[in-house]
Amino acid sequence: MAGRRAGVADLCGSGFLNSASELSELKTALAREARALGFDCIGITAPGAIESAGKYFLEFIASGGHGDMDWLAAQPERRVDPRGLWQDVRSVIMLGVNYGPDQDPLTILEERTRAAISVYAQGDDYHDIIKKRLKALARWLVATAPSEVKVFVDTAAVMEKPLAQAAHLGWQGKHTNLVSREFGSWLFLGAIYTTLELPQDEAEIDHCGSCHACLDICPTAAFPAPYKLDARRCISYLTIENKGPIPREFRKAIGNRIYGCDDCLAACPWNKFAQEGREAKLAARDELRAPRLAELARLDDAAFRALFTKSPVKRIGRDRFLRNVLIAIGNSGDAALAEDARRLLDDASPLVRGAAVWALRQLLSREEIATIETDAIANENDASVREEWQAAS
Repeated sequence: MAGRRAGVADLCGSGFLNSASELSELKTALAREARALGFDCIGITAPGAIESAGKYFLEFIASGGHGDMDWLAAQPERRVDPRGLWQDVRSVIMLGVNYGPDQDPLTILEERTRAAISVYAQGDDYHDIIKKRLKALARWLVATAPSEVKVFVDTAAVMEKPLAQAAHLGWQGKHTNLVSREFGSWLFLGAIYTTLELPQDEAEIDHCGSCHACLDICPTAAFPAPYKLDARRCISYLTIENKGPIPREFRKAIGNRIYGCDDCLAACPWNKFAQEGREAKLAARDELRAPRLAELARLDDAAFRALFTKSPVKRIGRDRFLRNVLIAIGNSGDAALAEDARRLLDDASPLVRGAAVWALRQLLSREEIATIETDAIANENDASVREEWQAAS
């Protein structure tokens, strides 16, 4: 990457970067530029700083805790050490953008006929916003101190959270997510790998103490032990990454969460210091704060894409999305929503039809189910949906 931004001091003249004071000056200028571009925090660490995290990651993969996320297990050596991804990296610049919500995300869980969408997905897709900022900062760095750089935001084999802890942005809490003393649970992370050897920050220490609020609140007991996650039990995994039917043992616990889950994040006491995010594009859209389940159940593919334009929700597709909505409808306790579930028994997707069967079983009596079942099974040719009918009878 190359180019020079107008007005930037020429720090790379003859003799620059030959002393600790000059490197320190560059680091200060880098932080100033990062904040001007909209980043809320910045830290720098060495590529070899996360050796212990790599060990825990390999144990996580060996245990099968990553579920069907096969990309995590592919070439793990590229993930456990930044030099496995790019051997020339000498420093890792970690950056954070605060996306703190303007209200407690747990309150929506009480409104059972409305949908709970994870805070991070209620605005525009953070990948696009942060990547543009990372590229702008990387261009500034290359223009100021000639070097090579690579930028990453949650789309490559980068262990962002351990690197962020090593760079003093926060620490990985008992729920395995990053916690910041300044921003609580609400930080999007990005990374710039560079060939420059920049001054490093001290790693942040763990401030969780004896607290285990994040573990206690998890609806599906996804944490077998502090600092260990079994993604196969996590509602975020089940509603986003999982492509098939949601296992029956978790359906009740999902409640009205239709995309992700914020429970362990929101329960953290360090959120008392959290601030509302300042980026308007990451703020919650009114139509995604607590949409009615009935309205979501009526979305065809075009309407789904229109509603979730620029949103990360769009990536799971309409079928998986309606699967989630139907699970929430089944948990709503509102029999008036049964008609929406009944209509979706004729959907083209077996994933949707199977979830509709389960939802109806939660809302209707056995006698009412029996009046629908015979004709539905006679016309059903998908084995997984027929299995749902058998379980419902």
